[in-house]
Amino acid sequence: MAQKREGYAPFSIERKAGVQSATVNGTIDVVQEIRPTLTTGFIDERGDWKGLKSSEEQFHSFGNDEAIANGATILAPQSASGTVWPLDMTGYDDVMVAIKPTNGGNYSLTAVMGPADFAFANLRDVNPNSILIGAPYPNDDNATLYNDGAQSLTADVWNIVIIQQRLKSQKLLQFRIVNNSGGESDIETAFLRLV
Repeated sequence: MAQKREGYAPFSIERKAGVQSATVNGTIDVVQEIRPTLTTGFIDERGDWKGLKSSEEQFHSFGNDEAIANGATILAPQSASGTVWPLDMTGYDDVMVAIKPTNGGNYSLTAVMGPADFAFANLRDVNPNSILIGAPYPNDDNATLYNDGAQSLTADVWNIVIIQQRLKSQKLLQFRIVNNSGGESDIETAFLRLV
């Protein structure tokens, strides 16, 4: 829907007031339109199209580590057919981690650097399984980005942990999960990234 209307040019108020020596027209056309728009991406400085990310709708990268002893560690997500691993958080703000243990109790959950055989942007030979350090906004001090040393999980159901903003844009993300439940446990994991 378009409607044309006339407005006064700010530089020629004198003309509208009747001063005939003004050299410019005292009015300008102002076009008023209502248009639906949709932003789907942008063109970067090299001219490459970059589409915008949207939140994932389903959990993915399912893993199942069996018979994990008390005190033992797993890394998730891990390499398996049809999984996204390590997680690339570029364009995502938040991540949901779903954990389903067969033995209830405490589990440690820490964000760590992914495997060394993957590149972090254009850098190779990263320090794998190292705790991620940064200064998450609004905190100005370097700190562990995510380290929950004692998350109490219920057995045989999905326990979902939502991590907001702290791991935003991390390119090689895995989680170190330690079984501190007091007994052996099978541990299933899945992930969902959110914008």
